[in-house]
Amino acid sequence: MKLSFDKITSVKGELTFKGDKSISHRAVFFSSMAEGISTIFNLSGCEDVNSTINAFELLGAKFNYEDNKLIVKGIGKNNFIQPVKDIYCGNSGTTARLISGILASQKFQSTITGDDSLSLRPMRRIIEPLEKMGAKISHNNFKLPITFSPIEEIRPIRYELKIPSAQVKSAILIAGLFNDDFTEVIETVPSRDHTERMLNLDFKVQNGRKRIFSSSRNYPCNNEYSIPGDISSASFFIVLAILSDNSNLLIKNISLNPTRIAFIDILKQMGADILIEEIGVSNGEPFGNIKVSSSRLKNIEIPSFLIPNLIDEIPILSVAGVFAEGDFCISNATELRFKETDRISALCKNYASMGLSVDEFEDGFSISGKVKNQYGVFKTFNDHRIAMTFSIFSMLLDRGGEIDNAECTKVSNPDFFDQIRLITNI
Repeated sequence: MKLSFDKITSVKGELTFKGDKSISHRAVFFSSMAEGISTIFNLSGCEDVNSTINAFELLGAKFNYEDNKLIVKGIGKNNFIQPVKDIYCGNSGTTARLISGILASQKFQSTITGDDSLSLRPMRRIIEPLEKMGAKISHNNFKLPITFSPIEEIRPIRYELKIPSAQVKSAILIAGLFNDDFTEVIETVPSRDHTERMLNLDFKVQNGRKRIFSSSRNYPCNNEYSIPGDISSASFFIVLAILSDNSNLLIKNISLNPTRIAFIDILKQMGADILIEEIGVSNGEPFGNIKVSSSRLKNIEIPSFLIPNLIDEIPILSVAGVFAEGDFCISNATELRFKETDRISALCKNYASMGLSVDEFEDGFSISGKVKNQYGVFKTFNDHRIAMTFSIFSMLLDRGGEIDNAECTKVSNPDFFDQIRLITNI
């Protein structure tokens, strides 16, 4: 479904967001794994999290919605049932990779599949460490579908991450929950730490290396989860408010996890008027309010060590870069090529269509010059973040623009267009 946008004049008001997608995934995981009843408040309603719920229903968990909460009857450590059909993960890489840590540890056979996009994404990164733990895995050239054969018991390992990835880290740590001895994961570049926080895992930091430990003593118990708003979804509106004239936006009860707000730090260094007020902590996750006002920006050099913690926000950050003083450049971001689409290629093609000077390289891209075309026709490549990025970009153009597939935004934020209408003149 194509969708057109006019230029907006300003952003005013306040927004709240459904639960953070990464935290929502894990709340469903840990509630489903636990024995007994758990309650989840403000769960994300996106398609990816629904894929996680559907997966655990096949493994024996029970779900019931009541008002703004999800009641979960968990399975318990030794009570997973063999699924009667393949576990379809849709477009959700988080579902596929994290649930592999569970399926690799079971005494029954199971297979995970996904949509066309997920079936092209790399799975070697989880297959290899899980095989070191004793998992028996067959695969399609290290891509989906993946089949797990029965094993008696998963083995603990000590594993240093080859790439900074919260999904890989979490898959190994979750598998480690099925053995009494410690599994240790070592990361040299920080990545999202929701799994460690929500399971209250022990860790040590030595010489810049974080050593994280999991074992059966960390296996989740039934719990109550209150999930703060999704900061990645909020990032699009933050940039829109910064770049629009006479704008003031308040975002309430949003996740402020330190491994998720690197893009805010970058925007502030670029000159953005952003105020953060931390309110509290829920299940180890800090949350609070963010106030954003119109600002003039200047591009800066983005440190490579921050890239893993702003990888999902790079597309919308590049919009800020286009309208900022100077050239925008991002590097050390090869992981962008392995998302729902090759996001480096998608961004470069769309920006080039606007008359900007674009230089694409293997691990990033640079953008210089001024926008020459004041009406944009943008390809989303069926990627939710590309769709939202160029929706925002369109609203900043003198004559607006259009995207070719608005439906794909539902993967992460089904409320995206309603939220735009709430705070703009559209």
